[in-house]
Amino acid sequence: METLAGRLAVVTGAGSGIGRALALACAKRGMRLLLADVDNDGLEATRALVARDDTLTLRVDVSRPEQVSALADLAYAEAGDVALLFNNAGVAAGGWIWETTPKDWQWLIGVNLMGVVHGIQSFVPRMLQQANPAHIVNTSSAAGLLSVPAGSAYCATKHGVVTLSECLHHELKLKEARIGVSVLCPSFVQTGIAESERHRPAELRGERAYVPRDESLERAMRNAPISANELAELTFQAVQRRSFYILPHEDVRKGVARRLAAIMDAAEPAMGRLPGS
Repeated sequence: METLAGRLAVVTGAGSGIGRALALACAKRGMRLLLADVDNDGLEATRALVARDDTLTLRVDVSRPEQVSALADLAYAEAGDVALLFNNAGVAAGGWIWETTPKDWQWLIGVNLMGVVHGIQSFVPRMLQQANPAHIVNTSSAAGLLSVPAGSAYCATKHGVVTLSECLHHELKLKEARIGVSVLCPSFVQTGIAESERHRPAELRGERAYVPRDESLERAMRNAPISANELAELTFQAVQRRSFYILPHEDVRKGVARRLAAIMDAAEPAMGRLPGS
């Protein structure tokens, strides 16, 4: 992966936040871009910031396999080769587990977990056939390594992304494929994920009054120690090192250590706390 200039990067969830920052980091390295999101306005804003005439965009709901397959079709029709795939699209919702609804779970599983599955299934078979090496970065979360109260659905999907990525790593090793894998597990970053409720499909909204944001979450996002652009640069450094786990927050590492110690001691599970919460 030494040479990225001129090669194609595909980024889902590119209309804002981490996805937008990853797109800008790719452009900074001279890469061509294919950007996907459900938010057309956000996509156009990212395209304008990237300021490359060859940037491609496509509206994609990653929970729908046929739309992700169309994204892969476009990528290989335009470039014939994909250097970096960022399975980054994600949404957030919270609440006590007994109060979450089947529609809450369907939405989070569809985007956060199945969106990554669809990305892998649509791109990896073609990556295996291409001449040049590739690398996949799946965006999980600190919530993929810690168990946070009132975050059951989100944590379950993000834990799924971590183990899915580990399995993918092992499978590609057995195939002796020239495809690297990383899983990105940040805590709070200065993004707009707290506003993701506005993109929930109408058929999955349900009847209960849902408050997607609260003061503590807004404060944690606003006071996050790492910006999306800083996180993107840290991610690229990790990819260049071919690191699998990307944990940019030191407090998360400490939380993981406490959790593993509790598991090994067969003790009461350690309560996960995201830095700043």
